Amino acid sequence: MIICKTPREIEIMREAGRIVALTHQELKKHIKPGITTKELDKIADTFIRSQGAIPSFKNYNGFSGSICASVNEELVHGIPGKRVLNHGDIISIDIGAKYKGYHGDSAWTYGVGEISDEAQKLLDVTEESLYKGLEKAKAGARLTDISHEIQKYAESEGFSVVREYVGHGIGQDLHEDPQIPHYGPPGKGPVLKKGMVLAIEPMINAGTRYVRTLSDNWTVVTTDGKWCAHFEHTVVITEEGFEILTKI
Repeated sequence: MIICKTPREIEIMREAGRIVALTHQELKKHIKPGITTKELDKIADTFIRSQGAIPSFKNYNGFSGSICASVNEELVHGIPGKRVLNHGDIISIDIGAKYKGYHGDSAWTYGVGEISDEAQKLLDVTEESLYKGLEKAKAGARLTDISHEIQKYAESEGFSVVREYVGHGIGQDLHEDPQIPHYGPPGKGPVLKKGMVLAIEPMINAGTRYVRTLSDNWTVVTTDGKWCAHFEHTVVITEEGFEILTKI
């Protein structure tokens, strides 16, 4: 069941989203060669709590981190640990914050120091695919209108779209209906309505679309070892289109 949020709920989620955005802004200052993913996790945890929220991911289904930190060929669900970031790496950081019972959720992929032109194009295309999809996010549209635009743009630039992991509704639960694929034909799925809050998060690979999960049962990597990127915003459907909640 898709839950349309009330104006009061949206106001709370706007603050949850703002906290997520501020946390990304804080972490960006520290993403440099030599830092470990565990150190980034501690910074995020401390900052989220300082804003009166709690990390959404901490202990979620047994996940040990407060953020997901996925480096290079790691797509999602990277567990923060001893891995040291090196010059030229890319890192996808997924952040969730729960504020007054409601979640905000956003992922962003960052370069570590100066990155290659190929890596920069991967980041640029993945970010732009998110915004291409959001152009279709409005009341009266179909859910997969968003999905189709993401796939069309990413593949037109020579990249592939992961199928196994999708976006989702969000609210009092971190993952709610509907599931939002980032691929497929337009005109399918539920009609978008004012008050729906969605986390849209294209995951794009430089090589083939195929991924696998490592033995830690969390970290997802590309099967061909090529790099990947992940960009996500939480948005609410409005009468005019959409509003991004996870921005400052």
